[in-house]
Amino acid sequence: MSTQKSVLKEAGSVGDNPVRLDTEKAEQIIEALNTDLADAYVLYHQLHKHHWNVEGAEHLRLHEFLQEAYEDVETAADEIAERLQSIGGVPHASMPALSEAATVEPEDEDVYDIRTSLENDLEMYGDIIESYREHIELAAGLGDHATAHMLREQLIEIEEHAHVIDHYLEDDTLVQ
Repeated sequence: MSTQKSVLKEAGSVGDNPVRLDTEKAEQIIEALNTDLADAYVLYHQLHKHHWNVEGAEHLRLHEFLQEAYEDVETAADEIAERLQSIGGVPHASMPALSEAATVEPEDEDVYDIRTSLENDLEMYGDIIESYREHIELAAGLGDHATAHMLREQLIEIEEHAHVIDHYLEDDTLVQ
């Protein structure tokens, strides 16, 4: 619990911003970015879970890939939160707020074989890719070219991770 006597900026509020993005436009982009932020944290935790629990002959390479992937997601989440703040928003930071804003469903707490885990990851990546494309169009359409550019750059990395996971799921393997 906070001991601070006054709130500097209320969650859900939209204030003035130094990039001079109209408040009405900023509100729409902030909502979209908070969704992206929430989805990123769901993906981050799921990838981290799979990183901890991967087993089998391909353990090391998958362990390393999953770590790279969740670290990239964490970096993207930080960029999203900083952009939210720069356009007058308050990034979601509590688990309840993130959970409520997320549009992707995480796996349950059980541990699955790595093929099932990667299939679940690929499904989540696909949902996030579709959301990013919509949010890129939204930001560009509202004249927020910096947010659109940031999301495009992140989308390239997200799609690359999905591509790698898709290759891991191919039938060609040395393991029977």
